Amino acid sequence: MVTNFAEPSLPTASVFGVKVHLSDNYGHWLENCLQRGQGVHVVTLNSEMVILAEKEPAVQEVIQGAELVIPDGAGVTIYLKLEGIEQSRCPGIELAEAMVRHIGEGKDNQPIAFYGGAPGITELAAQRWQREYPGLKVLANHGFLTESEQEAWQQTLVRERPCLILVGLGVPRQEYWIRDHRHLCPQGIWIGVGGSFDVWSGTKERAPEFFCRYNLEWLYRLYQEPWRWRRMLALPKFFFRTLVSR
Repeated sequence: MVTNFAEPSLPTASVFGVKVHLSDNYGHWLENCLQRGQGVHVVTLNSEMVILAEKEPAVQEVIQGAELVIPDGAGVTIYLKLEGIEQSRCPGIELAEAMVRHIGEGKDNQPIAFYGGAPGITELAAQRWQREYPGLKVLANHGFLTESEQEAWQQTLVRERPCLILVGLGVPRQEYWIRDHRHLCPQGIWIGVGGSFDVWSGTKERAPEFFCRYNLEWLYRLYQEPWRWRRMLALPKFFFRTLVSR
C-alpha cells in the first residue's frame, strides 16, 4: 500500500566535499521506499566519481540531488575509516541484485526496467533474471536508441510504470539520464548500474572472490577492459590525496 509518508533520510558523511549516505542495510531502506511509493535516485559512489565531481559541477549537482548515495568503491570506505567512520562497502551491482530479487519474490508482479548496454546485452540480462523468477516482467532496451526509439521507450516507461529502473550507460551519462527522466516514473527506484548488464548477460565476469575481498575489483576490470587505463588514473590520485589530507 502506498502512503504519503517519506522514508527518513539516512545520515551522511563527506568525501572531499561529495556526500555519501551511511547505513548498515541500504537494501532495507530502499525496500521501505518501494513500499511507500517514494521515488529514489541511487548513485553508486567510487573514487573515480569523487574526482569527476570535483572537476565537473554538473556531476556534483546530480550527486547532491540524489536521495541515496552508496559507498560503491573501496576508496570511499577507506577514506571514511581514516575519518573515524566505520562504513562497509556496498557494491552497486549487489544492491541492484538484492532489489531485483526482492521484487521477483513479491506477489505484486510489478514490472522492472533495464536500460543501457550494447544491443542484445540488456535482453540477455533480462532473460537471466526471468529464468530465476518466471513471473518477473522485465522491460529491456539497449543504450543506442535512435531519437524515435528513445521516444517510444520513454512512452513505454510512462505506460508500464516500472517500480525499479536500472540504467547502465556508464558514468556520468547514466546519472544525467536518470536526472532528466525520473519524472517518467516518479515513484520508481532509479539506480545507475554501470556494466552490470554485461555481467548478468554472461558477456563478462565479475571479479573473482579474491579480488573482491581485497578491494582489487578495479584491477580485474582493468584486465578485462585495458582501454579504461586513463580513467583509472583517478584512483592513485584519490588515494594520494587521501593520505596527504591526513
